[in-house]
Amino acid sequence: ATVNLRALTSWVGIARLFAVVLSCTAFSLVASTGDFKTSYGTWCMFTWCFCFTVTLLVLVLELLEIYPKLPLSWDDFTSAFSMLAALMVFTTSVVFPSTFISSPCSSNCAQKAVATTVSCLCFLAYALEVGLTRAKPGDISSFLSTVPGLLKVFEAYVACLIFSLLDSYNGIAGLQWCVAVYSICFIITFLIIIFTIGRCLSYMPCPLEKMLVGYNALALVMYITATILWPLYNFRDKTRPNPCDSKCPWNKHLGVTFLTIFNLIAYLVDLIYSTRMVFIRAP
Repeated sequence: ATVNLRALTSWVGIARLFAVVLSCTAFSLVASTGDFKTSYGTWCMFTWCFCFTVTLLVLVLELLEIYPKLPLSWDDFTSAFSMLAALMVFTTSVVFPSTFISSPCSSNCAQKAVATTVSCLCFLAYALEVGLTRAKPGDISSFLSTVPGLLKVFEAYVACLIFSLLDSYNGIAGLQWCVAVYSICFIITFLIIIFTIGRCLSYMPCPLEKMLVGYNALALVMYITATILWPLYNFRDKTRPNPCDSKCPWNKHLGVTFLTIFNLIAYLVDLIYSTRMVFIRAP
């Protein structure tokens, strides 16, 4: 192994160093309070620890220049992870204060407020890394660093959030179709990400670019049906109960509705960019 100091001194390396320090600070502050022993608190701690560990590993592998020996596409892996980390930390930066900082605050207010601020700064560090590593127009050496590739990570992550909010849908064909839409699109999108990182897409027997355009069009049509059917079956002739806390099914159904719309927009933008990349090539 050789030492490559540019892994730490480049703009991407500096952004990763900030992400390591900030994520470590966030979970250390929350751990010192001991007030995280709920499902939401566990998620927040997992996010900070996971991002800290993987980012530190990426820095070490690039510093020692070991990553070329790994059987994966390093650029695709780092692009996908930075996008995933940005989404996870952003979610945590919203969930943690809304769950653990009450009004008026009862205990460990300063640590929780600082942890929230540090988490927001950590999100900015990962967002900066995504911006620095995103492929420039005409550069297709790394698919997951392009806009369609980053959108694939976004679509898979939003689908995971949808799964976390699903509760009752058995016995209703329309809702079961919506769950099937979320599941099928998530599985295919996740496989595209994994095969891209593992350099397996080149073995596909059909033109990959045109296949992705066809899949995006199909996923868009499926999500259009889910966007219509999910609120239709969940909110027709129903009003929001009072009181309705974070575990209220009505709130969960509303969250799934908004996340479905987000993924619908993501697949639409993905289809537009993919079509431009395949059928509208610059001279």
